[in-house]
Amino acid sequence: MKYFAALLLSAILFVACGDESSSSAPAVILDEDLSSSSVTPESSSSSVIPGSDLESGSSKVPDKVGDHVEQSSSATLEVDNGWNVPKESRLNPDITYGTMTDSRDGQTYKTVTIGDQVWMAENLNYADRVKTPSLLKRSWCGGGLNWSEGNCAIFGRLYTWAAAIDSVALYDGGNGVDCGYGKKICMLPAKVQGICPEGWHLPTETEWKTLFDEVGGYSSAGKVLKSQTGWNNNENGSDAVGFAALPAGSRGSVGYFFDNNAKFWSATQYSDIYACCMYFDYNGSAARLGHKDENDGFSVRCLKD
Repeated sequence: MKYFAALLLSAILFVACGDESSSSAPAVILDEDLSSSSVTPESSSSSVIPGSDLESGSSKVPDKVGDHVEQSSSATLEVDNGWNVPKESRLNPDITYGTMTDSRDGQTYKTVTIGDQVWMAENLNYADRVKTPSLLKRSWCGGGLNWSEGNCAIFGRLYTWAAAIDSVALYDGGNGVDCGYGKKICMLPAKVQGICPEGWHLPTETEWKTLFDEVGGYSSAGKVLKSQTGWNNNENGSDAVGFAALPAGSRGSVGYFFDNNAKFWSATQYSDIYACCMYFDYNGSAARLGHKDENDGFSVRCLKD
């Protein structure tokens, strides 16, 4: 009951991000230090932006939006660490995808064009801590539950915000950007590559809003962007534009994994300890923007430059 109440409180407290100012959060929680058996929800508060407030009037979504949603409970899959299904099986077979290869580790990703934007159609799964020191103790496999990580091959990785923006590279790259959790708000470059491959970048809050407008507005974006399979309780999406968002879940700053939701970082900072994110839960058709603790672990979707 305490766990449920904590989750309910966290959902109620979501606040929209308003600025395009930015920073990073280098504080780290070590995996081996997480020995508590108590459930602690993700830290921070964010607030819901009602879908109807910013709903786009454009009708750029294919006619099938909302029509191709699985209704059979027998097709519903539990989200846990045992997903032994190829990630390609979660993509929309009616969408023509592109492909890109990350030269850093040779991994390939499907890509999809939505309006004027080209997105990765899969969560980033980059984990080279030698080439990218920002990742040290700041990334975990998505799809985890309780105190256990999930399956990187299916869900990609969850990153702290400092890892997502590659805070070490920002400082060492001669940009003079020295950000610290709770220290100050930093003025980041207009385009932050972060841990995305060359030619790609971490989307800003404004670029997430552009995606929402393209798929009909906040109130329907969750349904349109979710994958057609994998979400509990018959809450799969239409995936009409091929974004194929899986319930990779999230990791609270103390190390507890939450399943059956999807949260994605932006390159926009809200305060010295909070950064903006896009998220949706298993229940409901809306997608939302809010802010969360920079030490939480969320997915990363890269946007082409």
